Amino acid sequence: MMQGLKISGFNAGYPKRQIITNLNVPLLPRGKITVLLGPNGCGKSTLLRSLAGLNRAKGEMWLNGEELMTLPFAQRASRVVYLPQSLPAGVHLHVLESIIVAQRASGGRSSAASEAEVMELLEQLGIAHLAMSYLDQLSGGQKQLVGLAQSLIRRPGLLLLDEPLSALDLNYQFHVMELVRRETEKRNIVTVVVVHDINIALRHGQHVLMLQNGELIADGLPEDVITPESLARVYGVRGRIERCTLGTPQVLIDGLVEAPSF
Repeated sequence: MMQGLKISGFNAGYPKRQIITNLNVPLLPRGKITVLLGPNGCGKSTLLRSLAGLNRAKGEMWLNGEELMTLPFAQRASRVVYLPQSLPAGVHLHVLESIIVAQRASGGRSSAASEAEVMELLEQLGIAHLAMSYLDQLSGGQKQLVGLAQSLIRRPGLLLLDEPLSALDLNYQFHVMELVRRETEKRNIVTVVVVHDINIALRHGQHVLMLQNGELIADGLPEDVITPESLARVYGVRGRIERCTLGTPQVLIDGLVEAPSF
């Protein structure tokens, strides 16, 4: 059986504008983080939403040998979890309650055991002290961490994270990416993460997809995809990849290939 995520002939967008055209993505591995890179407006968020069934799309989407595009939305949602950039506003629930609700939505039972599982997850995320706080009283970064907990508790086969680090400080960015990597490996799931920081992709990504104008430019290992040539072509910058004293590759930007047009 094919293990992982494969996308074939995928088209997605909006009623008056198609964003993704005939996208073909080779098998994305289970147990590894795939980072989705590309400039603003290239279709990253549209692709994630379409894979989750939230945007209209056509094509094939195979997860571990099962064609998800033909499934009713509720069945696809039991296998695919999408975390947007921010949680819906105005939800007046305790953090603990909100995660238990997410757990029930995926078929989990409400019990002392499940509450203990939720608290353990909150401990891992460093937000156990917020368990009895209301969602609408949290900061943006705290809400993102709660959203991640709600996603992981549902035990998806495919986890889609749209800029989960955007409201987090450096400490939590590193912490969250390490947690996502650990949980992805432990649960042997396919995880796709959108980030803007290319150095995060180099450090934490195990596979990279690079998009431009809704098309796949490159995919593979981070150091094979993130090159001076791809940085110039996709981002319009002159850059180089060098290793720090600890041996970790990092991108250094020296200038622009051409002036951006706004």
